[in-house]
Formats: sequence, C-alpha cells, structure tokens
Amino acid sequence: MSDWLKFVIALATAFVLVLAFRALAFSVYTVEGKGLQPLYIHGDRLLVNRWSYGLRVDGNGMLPYSRMLRKPVNKGDIVVFDLPGDSVSGEFIARCKAVPGDTLRLKDGLVVVPGLKNCADADYYWMESIHPKNLADSRHFGFISEKNIIGRVVGILYSHDDSKNILEGYRKERMFQ
Repeated sequence: MSDWLKFVIALATAFVLVLAFRALAFSVYTVEGKGLQPLYIHGDRLLVNRWSYGLRVDGNGMLPYSRMLRKPVNKGDIVVFDLPGDSVSGEFIARCKAVPGDTLRLKDGLVVVPGLKNCADADYYWMESIHPKNLADSRHFGFISEKNIIGRVVGILYSHDDSKNILEGYRKERMFQ
C-alpha cells in the first residue's frame, strides 16, 4: 500500500474517532445572553460531560429512547437540555431545582421546595436559569423530561468576547475553570 493511502486512512480514522468522542463523551456549548450570570457570562464555552447521567441513546424515531448506565440528575447540577418538537430549537443551560419525587410551588416567579406541584412523574425535572429574570427554563417550558437532558456542565473551557476578532477577546481569567 502506498504511503499516501496509509496517510489518508490514518487521517480518516482519526477524524471518525474525534467525531465519536465528541458525540458520545464531551461537547462544547456557548453561553448566549445573560440568563446564567453571574456564574457564566455571554461568550463562555462550556464543556459538557455527555456521560454524566449515562449514555443517551435517541434513535430519532427509529429506535426507542434509552439511557445506558443510567445515573440520576442531582439537585443543583447545571445541565444542558433540548426540547422536543419544533416549537423551540437549540440547547438550553439551567440548574436542576427539583427532581422526581419533589414537590414545588411557584411564588413570585421563584421555586420553593416543597410545595404544590408534583415532580414525581418518573423522569421529569424542574430546571431554572441562574438569573431570576431569564424565563428560558421550566418556568416557561414546564417540566423537562430526562430524555431531553444532554449532560452536566463540567466547567468553562474558554471564554471569548464575540465583539472582538478571533485573535483578540479571549478572557484568560475564565479559561479552564
């Protein structure tokens, strides 16, 4: 086999392994807006562990949803989730405030546990953004199913001010936190 063919095969194998690692183990999500301040700011790139609650297998209608090596979401975890359907697209980042078995009630837009609404249905969670005025969370979307939870935020990989060019605007004090 010629040297160039060996190189192409090695490169293709590395590419496939990187894609598999990214899809199955870790992903990077960008914080947009002020909903997670002061913990995370606009431009932070968050590293998310996709295995933190087990391997999420979603066959997009071809296979049933399952989670291998399932682990529960804990109160206080900051998670990335998506929503079913076509009404709202994208991923959201929020803190888990109530887990299955908890009861809660809303008082002036804030969750108080225990309370009235029941979160006990098998795999539903109540997620809230860190900033109380951001309603891109369960106060707007309702309970979030476990199958919509992608993974737990591990930390900030790096942060970049998007108003500056690609070579400038990196926030060194926020890297690898």
